[in-house]
Amino acid sequence: MANRDRLPGTDGKGRYIGRFLIYLTLAVFAIWYLAPLYVVVSTSFKDLAEIRGGALLSLPHEFNVSAWHKAWSQACIGVECTGLKPYFINSISMSVPAVLISTFLGSITGYALTKYRFRGANIIFSLMLFGCFIPFQVVILPMAQTLGMLGIANTVNGLILVHVVYGLGFTTLFFRNYYVSIPDDLVKAATIDGAGFFRIYWRIMLPLSPPIIVVTIIWQFTQIWNDFLFGASFTTGGAQPLTVALNNLINTTTGVKHYNIDMAAALIAAAPTLFVYIVAGRYFVRGLTAGSVKG
Repeated sequence: MANRDRLPGTDGKGRYIGRFLIYLTLAVFAIWYLAPLYVVVSTSFKDLAEIRGGALLSLPHEFNVSAWHKAWSQACIGVECTGLKPYFINSISMSVPAVLISTFLGSITGYALTKYRFRGANIIFSLMLFGCFIPFQVVILPMAQTLGMLGIANTVNGLILVHVVYGLGFTTLFFRNYYVSIPDDLVKAATIDGAGFFRIYWRIMLPLSPPIIVVTIIWQFTQIWNDFLFGASFTTGGAQPLTVALNNLINTTTGVKHYNIDMAAALIAAAPTLFVYIVAGRYFVRGLTAGSVKG
């Protein structure tokens, strides 16, 4: 009777086959998605003669780092042969302040909208949420005029302002949804004890915020580092970020196409975001679900 009542596929053999099929499917998809990355990495370490030989999927006969060196410091972008190094520095100088400022302002705004209710709070939040869905192209002209009036057009500081303003809606949304799950009694008790707005924020809200801070930093850094449209629209020449310089490097090459240099440059541009997700990817997933259940 026990064998008759057993559901099909619940025996040891059925579980083994099911697990094998799951792992096989995952392996196929992993190979499918990682194959282009393998080609890019292997090509970046090959010399041009080997690439012309058609050995696309093979490992390099000899690992050659000259393409990486040229992409970093010798590749010609436009009329300058400075490589990606100065543009990499531009992207770092733009991304780090923009991420920190937008995260800080988003946390303050999200805190105010959830724990200090005031007339029009819902309207303000709705307008900021609406700003998250405004296409990039809509803000290009007014933002260009604003940067010109402030005297920071075609500068890294101008790009910082652009990304802080455009990212404020997203950071506010993240912190607002997270702070809703924090009991209001904590703020009320601190208020009774005489704590003010910023003291409560610094002593209570920030110590409870590491999960959502990690999510916001990863999100903002990825969006800002990978941005191309704002960088191409608001900067020229030496003030451009890395993504624009990479596009110029690949599209302005004349004569023989140096695929190894192009691949090395692409990996240099992708390295920071890959590093961030490898190091903090698990915290990103945890942070996304940290405020999903209230109480």
